[in-house]
Amino acid sequence: MDSVKGDYQELVDEISALLGAPATLENRDFELIAFGAHDSGGDTDFDATALDPVRTRSILTRRSTAGVRTWFESFGITRATAPIRIPPTPEAGVHRGRICLPVRHRGFALGYVWLLDDDPGPTDAQLTAAMEVATRIGALLADEAQAGADLTREFRAVLTAERGWQRDMAVADLRTALGPRGEGLHAVVCVAPWPSADPDDAPSVRTVQGATALCTVPWGTAGQSLAVLVRLRSADVLTPAVSAATRLLEAAKGASAGIASARHGLEELGAAWWEASTAARAARAEPRFAPVAQWSDVGPYRLLTSLPAEAAQDPVARALLSPAHRELARTAEVFLDCAGQAGRTAAELGIHRQTLYYRLSRVEQLTGLDLDDGEDRLLLHMVLKASRL
Repeated sequence: MDSVKGDYQELVDEISALLGAPATLENRDFELIAFGAHDSGGDTDFDATALDPVRTRSILTRRSTAGVRTWFESFGITRATAPIRIPPTPEAGVHRGRICLPVRHRGFALGYVWLLDDDPGPTDAQLTAAMEVATRIGALLADEAQAGADLTREFRAVLTAERGWQRDMAVADLRTALGPRGEGLHAVVCVAPWPSADPDDAPSVRTVQGATALCTVPWGTAGQSLAVLVRLRSADVLTPAVSAATRLLEAAKGASAGIASARHGLEELGAAWWEASTAARAARAEPRFAPVAQWSDVGPYRLLTSLPAEAAQDPVARALLSPAHRELARTAEVFLDCAGQAGRTAAELGIHRQTLYYRLSRVEQLTGLDLDDGEDRLLLHMVLKASRL
C-alpha cells in the first residue's frame, strides 16, 4: 500500500512541475491523499502568506469540513470533465482562487487535484497536459478500489462462518483474495441496522475511503448490518475507521456504528467482528456512546453483550421494568451508576434526597433486593443495563 501512495505522490509532483505550482490530491470525500512539492525559488510550499484557511486546514488535518465540501461542489466539480476555475470567496475562508482538475475514471468522479490560481495562471496547453496526468491518477484510484470490490462473498463468509474449520477455510480464501494487503493493519466497522438487505444497495469499496472489503451481514431481529474492513496506518489511530463509519451513517439514518480494536492480519477477524457488533449495540443502547462507539470505550457492555437475550428478563426486575415503573427503573440505574452515592444521584435526577430514598425503597419492594448488599446491587445493575440491549 505504501507503494501505491508513492505512485500518487509522484503523479501529483508531476502536475506541480507541469503547472509550476504546488498541487494537492484529495479523494471525492475531500480527504487528502498527496501534497505536491514545487520549487518556488527558495520559499517553502507551506507558507502561511501563500495559503488560506481552507487550504491550510486541508493540509494539516488531511481533510476539509462538510461546509467547505458543499461550497466547492456547488461549482459542479462532481460532474466536471475539464478544469474548473473557482473564484476567491473570503467569507468562506477561500482567500485565493482555485483550479480544480477533476479526477475521473469511466465516467465516475474519484477525486480532485487542487491548485491555487494565480494571474495569469497556467495556459490551456499546461492544463491539458495536467489533465492527462489526472486521468492516470483516476485509473490508479479505480484499480485500488477494484482490488477490494469483489471480496464481498469472501468477507461475508468469514463473518458468518461457524468457529473451527469452516471459519479457517473462509479466512484462507479471503487471505488468498487480498494477497499481501491481508497482512496489513486494519479495523472492522459495523453499521447497524443497515437499511437494505439487498447486496446491490450496499456501497462499494470505491465509495468508502480506506475500505478493503465490505458486505451486509444479518443483524438479529433488526434486519441487516454493514461490515467494513478498513485499512489503518497506526494501531493507536482509528481515525480512518471513524471517518468511514461517520460517512456511512449519512446513508443509514437512525443507525449506530461500532469499531473494533486494530489488528494485524486476518486470523482474528471473527473476534474483531464481534467487537464491532458489540460496540454498535452499545451505541444503540447508550446515547452517550452514539453514534459511533469504539469497543475499547463501551465498558460493561463488552460483557453484557455476551449474555443471552433472556438475561434482561430476570424475574427479579420484571415488575420494575414494566412501563408503569419506568421512572423508578431510571432512578435505580442512576443510583447504581453513581456508586450508591445519594447526594450525587439526587443532583443528577434533580430531585430532593428524601424523594430519592422513597423511590429506592419502592425499588426494593418491587425487586425484593437489598440495595445495601453489593451482590444485589450488581445483579440489578446488570439487568438494568442488559435491558437496553
